Amino acid sequence: MAPPPTDAAGTPPPVEPPPVPSPAVAPSPYVPPPAAPAAAVPGPPPVPSSYVPSAIRGEVGDPFRSRADLSKLSAAVEALRAEVGKLIVGQHALVDELIAALLAGGHVLIEGVPGVAKTLTAKLLARATGLDYRRIQFTPDLMPSDVIGTSIYRPDGGVFEFHRGPIFAQIVLIDEINRAPAKTQAALFEAMEERQVTVDGTTYTLEPPFQVLATQNPVEHEGTYRLPEAQLDRFLFKVRVGYPGLEDEVEILRRSQQQGGVLDTSLVHAVLTPADVREAQAAVRTIRVEEPVLRYAARIVAATRDHPALYLGASPRASLALLTGAKAVAAMSGRDFATPEDVRAIVAPALRHRVVLTPEKEVEGVRPGTVLRRIVEEVEVPR
Repeated sequence: MAPPPTDAAGTPPPVEPPPVPSPAVAPSPYVPPPAAPAAAVPGPPPVPSSYVPSAIRGEVGDPFRSRADLSKLSAAVEALRAEVGKLIVGQHALVDELIAALLAGGHVLIEGVPGVAKTLTAKLLARATGLDYRRIQFTPDLMPSDVIGTSIYRPDGGVFEFHRGPIFAQIVLIDEINRAPAKTQAALFEAMEERQVTVDGTTYTLEPPFQVLATQNPVEHEGTYRLPEAQLDRFLFKVRVGYPGLEDEVEILRRSQQQGGVLDTSLVHAVLTPADVREAQAAVRTIRVEEPVLRYAARIVAATRDHPALYLGASPRASLALLTGAKAVAAMSGRDFATPEDVRAIVAPALRHRVVLTPEKEVEGVRPGTVLRRIVEEVEVPR
């Protein structure tokens, strides 16, 4: 065996240790979890179940979609607007408020200066609905029996026979209602509120649908009588009719020239039947009104009773008018639920004739509509 090598000084070089083999690495049993899905964008808070129609509660869908099919009602409203629009230019608010009152089953007091188509619009709407129509011209010498009817003695049979008056119709147009004395106006109380007439102890039911459309002139007061508050309260709406705009008046002149100055009411045809109107009224009664909207309407009416500018506030019948009117507006909009905006839309026509200003405010020239607008602005809208 050869001796180990040495360096020049005779010292052997250091011996390096042999490399140590690395131990084998056992496979790890850990399996990384799958990647977490992307965070979902938070959506709107859940709608309380009381606001969700029962037909879709627990299902996926829009909680505010209509439950009822109001397509037939919407088509009827459009048909009425189109028929009346054949002869009436503009006055869209008047036509819509008359239709809303008809759907709600209420009466309307139409107020405006002469010549703004108050009577004509009411007449054409009655013609388009296909309902039985009568017109009564109120005069100072008109008697209650001229309105509701009278009993006539038949000597051949020895009995009294009741002859029905013009109130026995489905749409009754009373022209210039404030020209008849209180005695004659009081003959309308039972008919307007209870849809019946009592003569000589016998009660006669009026055929539904029944609606009274009355007109009055706010400017001319000679030979007129102030309507009793009890009668005013029986009108669902009081509608004010103003002058047409410039373009509407130009269109009125253009149509008159084209038709030779003759107003042909035969152009308006019946697009509905009495059964259609009753069906539409039944659909309006099913419109849903939630508790916050009910309270909102009640707070508006309650505010009229404590307002310093009002001597007389609105009665509970006014709250019912807001409710039924809001339902009609919602149905005309194609919704089966009412919103606070529907209530706000009919505050003026439903309340302006049910409140009385204080003498000081009347002297200042304040109008009830101005006070009502302030009340609506002050009452908090439910969200």
